[in-house]
Amino acid sequence: MAFSDAIIAIVITLLVLDLRPPETEQGELLSGLLNEWPTYLAYAASYLYLAVIWMNHKAAFTRIKEMDVGLQWANLGILATLALVPWPTAVIAETARTGDPTDEKVAVGLYAIVGALLCLSWLVFFSYLAKHPELTKDEIEDSYFARERPRALIGVVLYLAAGAAGVLVHPLIGSVVFLLVPAYYAFTSHGHDQQPAILHRRTPSDSTNSAR
Repeated sequence: MAFSDAIIAIVITLLVLDLRPPETEQGELLSGLLNEWPTYLAYAASYLYLAVIWMNHKAAFTRIKEMDVGLQWANLGILATLALVPWPTAVIAETARTGDPTDEKVAVGLYAIVGALLCLSWLVFFSYLAKHPELTKDEIEDSYFARERPRALIGVVLYLAAGAAGVLVHPLIGSVVFLLVPAYYAFTSHGHDQQPAILHRRTPSDSTNSAR
């Protein structure tokens, strides 16, 4: 967990590097700052998304009792894709400075692809745990992580749809959806419930007690 937390902290720190003062003439700083709104929007979406990922990640590991090689690789997949987030954020920031509509659409499309890949990595993570309930704590329902898979799949669909809307209609549409997706994950996060889901597993002591 410490390694994962460190990676997420570094990635969040890298996001702020793209918040640079605009190059403006004297007396035009306010307009220059306002023209950078896509940069601020991309930063907000990326920061919110990474914050929610961190909360979901910690909540997931409160329900895991041990790791095997497969789960370690699934976790590394999440870390690998979230480490990409500063890249499309920086691309959106740069295209905001050039103001070219075609480049802005490409930047939104790139961000959507990275977001979809990140959701896909969570789908792999949840699927692995669903197939290996022995890795989770005894009080966790065997079907718990299987029920988490639709949330990851919804994220893949939403990001791809946002990218398509941003490219085919207007980049702002995609950017707004990029803010809404992390909000969806924040409100549906299993991090809200820090008390493990109990039942559906019976320990030897349970059987003994019920027989008495």
